[in-house]
Amino acid sequence: MPHSTTIVTVLCSCYNHAEYVCKSIESVLNQSHDNIQLIVIDDFSSDNSVEVIENFILNFPEIIFIKNKKNIGLTQSVTNALQYVTGEYFIDLAADDILLPNCIEIQLNTFKTSKFTNLAMVYGNAENITEDGNHFSYYFEVDEHLKSKISRPSGDIYSKVISSETVLCSVSSMYKKSVFDALNGYDTTLSYEDFDYWIRASRAYNIEYIDAVLVQKRITPNSLHASFYLKKNKNSNSTYIILRKAYKLNRNKSEHKILIPRVNIEIRNSFRTQNYLVMLKNCYLRLRLGLKTL
Repeated sequence: MPHSTTIVTVLCSCYNHAEYVCKSIESVLNQSHDNIQLIVIDDFSSDNSVEVIENFILNFPEIIFIKNKKNIGLTQSVTNALQYVTGEYFIDLAADDILLPNCIEIQLNTFKTSKFTNLAMVYGNAENITEDGNHFSYYFEVDEHLKSKISRPSGDIYSKVISSETVLCSVSSMYKKSVFDALNGYDTTLSYEDFDYWIRASRAYNIEYIDAVLVQKRITPNSLHASFYLKKNKNSNSTYIILRKAYKLNRNKSEHKILIPRVNIEIRNSFRTQNYLVMLKNCYLRLRLGLKTL
């Protein structure tokens, strides 16, 4: 098996995923790459996730199982678990998602053969599936050969990440641990972690796209994506903080202009979700960006 001497860590985060977590764990155990450290984290689930996980891993003593004593959220859970990571690379996997059998092998090979010398992460495509596992769509639209119809960016993609376009697919990402540490990891003050990390990583490092479907992403009513549309959700303020960080990271007028449409979207979103204070903050950020482009 390729790169069998390279350890890859998978952090599988569970919160009320009793129905799906075993399939997620199985997808890690069934990878074509065989040198994997698996850490499963339960964030104080209110269902029987802990019992399900404990029963499943009885025959897999090498799996590290972390049971939070209270609900602390995904970002803090993953951050706490990083102290146990031994892999040179790692994957942040939700316990209702599934890695396809060659996912890690393909990601790792891309890291090893990339033309970019300062690669922070790789990402690919995902198949969106329903709660019962049926095909729904693809994260990036594909042709009959399951290749992306529209070319996805690689290399220095900071301007793409801060734009209003959908660029990265977090569930299909693999991170280089040394880069993650150099960037001080996730910002645990935020309600979600990936967008902020992509911005900081792409500012200083390269990112590479893999034109292949690597994972299955389960679409559920309680998913993070769905929470963005709830009234007065806490994600709106986190997004504002992330965009304010991007404003400070921008280096020229061109990047400020690129960020403006993304801020405009958040102004509309925060109005629709009745996050009026966040809307005003975004309006002020939009004004500051406009002044920077004069």
